[in-house]
Amino acid sequence: MAQLMDKAKGFVAEKISGVQKPEADLSDLSVQHVGRDGATLSGRLDVRNPYSHTIPICEISYSLKSAGRDVASGTMPDPGSLVASDTTSLDIPVKVPYDFLMSLVKDAGKDWDLDYEMRVGLTVDLPIVGNFTLPLTKAGELKLPTLSDLF
Repeated sequence: MAQLMDKAKGFVAEKISGVQKPEADLSDLSVQHVGRDGATLSGRLDVRNPYSHTIPICEISYSLKSAGRDVASGTMPDPGSLVASDTTSLDIPVKVPYDFLMSLVKDAGKDWDLDYEMRVGLTVDLPIVGNFTLPLTKAGELKLPTLSDLF
């Protein structure tokens, strides 16, 4: 009986591995808004849906690191659905508190940019497969706005 179950598991695993899955790309991080309480950064996520029907997005989880420190993390529950047979663009707002922003600015140095790493987990509800998480990582440099950019 155990052999039959192992064969069944192997068969199902083989069939599921051939199922098309959505593909995603995370673009560079940018400064969206700077205020007295902190800054809002924005990451853009482009997701291609290979299916002829919409796919619900369960959640988007994210974490942002700079200089080996956690800057911000969070989740976006139920951000919508992926459009059928098309690419859907999603903006991920990342709020950075003012006090942490000041410590990052001190670390920016002379070149006035920050090295960062952003990790995103896009969880979608695929037919038959169930919840599937696409892990994405993007490393880059964030150019900080100067005073002349703000005023």
